[in-house]
Amino acid sequence: MKVLILAGGLGTRISEESHLKPKPMIELGGQPILWHIMKYYSSFGFNEFIILAGYKQYVIKEYFANYFLHNADITFDMKKNTMEVHNSEAENWKVTVVDTGLHTMTGGRIKRVEKYLKDEPFMLTYGDGVSDVDLNALLDFHKKKGKPATITMVNLTQQKGVLDVDTEGNIHSFREKEEKDGAVINGGFMVFEPEIFSYLDGDETILEQSPMQRLATEGKLSGYYHEGFWQCMDTQREKKLLEELWASGKAPWKRW
Repeated sequence: MKVLILAGGLGTRISEESHLKPKPMIELGGQPILWHIMKYYSSFGFNEFIILAGYKQYVIKEYFANYFLHNADITFDMKKNTMEVHNSEAENWKVTVVDTGLHTMTGGRIKRVEKYLKDEPFMLTYGDGVSDVDLNALLDFHKKKGKPATITMVNLTQQKGVLDVDTEGNIHSFREKEEKDGAVINGGFMVFEPEIFSYLDGDETILEQSPMQRLATEGKLSGYYHEGFWQCMDTQREKKLLEELWASGKAPWKRW
């Protein structure tokens, strides 16, 4: 099954780095977060990727074009103009990078790569978030439900203390935040059947709006609840958190 990764946005909320490169190319531990996501999928046996690029898409293409050089020991003989590769670590990946447009919305980006999917189901996720979601269990859940779309639901962590307050402003209880207090959101790590393309129109289609709303109204959208680790990288604070997890050697998404 092919894996689509949305990697075309501007990344305005982490602009300190995204003005130089696409957001999915911002590094954690010396590798782009895009690489971390792909390594995670690959650890479950999903090795065919379609990268939905846009903003500075050439950076992503150049990364994969030079991937072999980045991950090998090489001797350059300048006089003879030769290159000798001593060892390398090659991934078992097939990667298609598609320029889906600079200002194309998420649904439009998916629509643009329909021709690469050959009327088959596919996985989709965002290029700025990592998790330890069980992809095999997710796929089994999707097949069991038999609906055209499944999203992974995660809790958005509550940031503040929680109050029990009445309409007159009287506080009846106060406690520190708990994981369960957060709102349940779409965490990416989705599975779609080809039917999804009938819900996508042009470049202006935002997947998370009309298509998802229609699917939900028609009873065609399933949600797989993931209680484990999930974290996006929207801000420098979140990037720092992920870097610390990686440096600790205990990153929850590292299973390779």
